[in-house]
Amino acid sequence: MNNEILENKMKECQKDLILLLNRLVKTDGIHSTAIPALDIIRASGESEPLPVIYEPSLLVIVQGAKMVTLANESYRYDPTSYLVTSVHLPVYSRIIQADAQEPYLCIKLSFHINQIIDIVAESNKYLKEGKDSKRSLVIKRTNYDLLDAMLRLVRLLETDEDIKVISPLIIREILYRILKEDQGAVTQFAMIGNNASRISKVIGWINEEFAKPMKIENMAAKVNMSTSALYNQFKKVTSMSPLQYQKLIRLQAARRLLLAEESEAATVCFQVGYESPSQFSREYTRLFGLPPISDMKRLRSSTGINSYNIDQI
Repeated sequence: MNNEILENKMKECQKDLILLLNRLVKTDGIHSTAIPALDIIRASGESEPLPVIYEPSLLVIVQGAKMVTLANESYRYDPTSYLVTSVHLPVYSRIIQADAQEPYLCIKLSFHINQIIDIVAESNKYLKEGKDSKRSLVIKRTNYDLLDAMLRLVRLLETDEDIKVISPLIIREILYRILKEDQGAVTQFAMIGNNASRISKVIGWINEEFAKPMKIENMAAKVNMSTSALYNQFKKVTSMSPLQYQKLIRLQAARRLLLAEESEAATVCFQVGYESPSQFSREYTRLFGLPPISDMKRLRSSTGINSYNIDQI
């Protein structure tokens, strides 16, 4: 199939997806679907940079554009590209192209590393040993095969009776498609015993126990790595140190607690592992732009939480 034909088929896929998503979701926000791993995101305007946590997932923009910043690295993606992240990552996310007439439309497909391991077991030619870990967030150029599979998956939402049987097959195909384009960013975590899989374990522990004091030496011993190796490999995967990562996870958790429970900032400060309320307030302000109380007022304002979604992706 020549390039011109493929280009035309991709344009048709994108048009069909835009029409389909506009039928399925009428309001801004993150919309869960009858397919548990699939969410649809809509926004009718641009946004400020928002600190959020990306989970292991594939993000395909159908309309609009997004800028994502991981530490000091920025990534732009739009309908010509897709984003994959293979571990939980604290990032800044900003919609840079959207309006009421042509809202930002994005499809999010979450996945688990066990699904990747299962596919890799049958496709070992895509699995390459490497000493160094790679960044776990990548942008790739969208191709027709992937877009066609995404369209077929989203179409199932209009035929509920087919979802249970067919959606797992299409999801497996989609993951296979992204692994074919992968250069180690995803498959590295499927290799038991390598550096990336060890870092993945450390990331899991930090997310589960972020409020507890963390000693890098203890973490390193648990995964049979030296302290310096853990630090270096962690930074290659996440673009930040383990302590920087823990701090961002703590502050994100604090913000969710403040909003959901309307707790006092000092109480939440200790819940997420800080020992000093003044340090907590300083670091919270540095990340979110306002002290905790002022930030909560902004989130609960009349334009409030619907337009300023703390989990917006």
